[in-house]
Amino acid sequence: MKTKVFGIGFHKTATTSLAKALSYLGYRVTGPNWVDNPNIGEEVYEMAFDLVSRFDAFQDNPWPILYKELDGKFPGSKFILTLRPSEEWIRSVVNHFNEKETPMREWIYGIARPKGNEDIYIARYERHNREVLEYFKNRSEQLLVLNITKSEGWEKLCPFLGKPIPAIGFPCANTAPQREKLRKRESSWAWRTYRKLRRRAKWLVTVR
Repeated sequence: MKTKVFGIGFHKTATTSLAKALSYLGYRVTGPNWVDNPNIGEEVYEMAFDLVSRFDAFQDNPWPILYKELDGKFPGSKFILTLRPSEEWIRSVVNHFNEKETPMREWIYGIARPKGNEDIYIARYERHNREVLEYFKNRSEQLLVLNITKSEGWEKLCPFLGKPIPAIGFPCANTAPQREKLRKRESSWAWRTYRKLRRRAKWLVTVR
């Protein structure tokens, strides 16, 4: 059985890139999980402990919030704290989620929407990072601090996990430019589909 690996950095700290990297290294990865579960606060521990038996690695919510319980329940696990500067982080969070609300963010931050509540989100983000560093301060073999947005990647991740460094570049996934490119492609596809359907409808009217 592989050593369990828990990504405990908050969302928008390159968690998707971390997931792709771990997958490439042979880990079965899951996350985020249960984002829209209205009972997340009451049910998260039972669901999380059950899911750990079925995967090797975990990232994004709710895993950062559970690190102490996971450490106690699964001793010897590895933990990865992905970071980025607070101002970059909150800008990415607001750009991505805006005023959208989820039970998960309500549970984590006390308020579901990031836009207009930036100070609350930053305070929670920074407190989490401080508490993680304090909790693992004498166990460097179990905690890796990784800033993927500053080009840290294989050279730190692989020695930490005892894996050889791959000959490919570290994955860079779910960036703002990538999401914008996808949005434009989807928008273009929808517009082309609409025009085809409209032409088809006109043709049917004509033949009738």
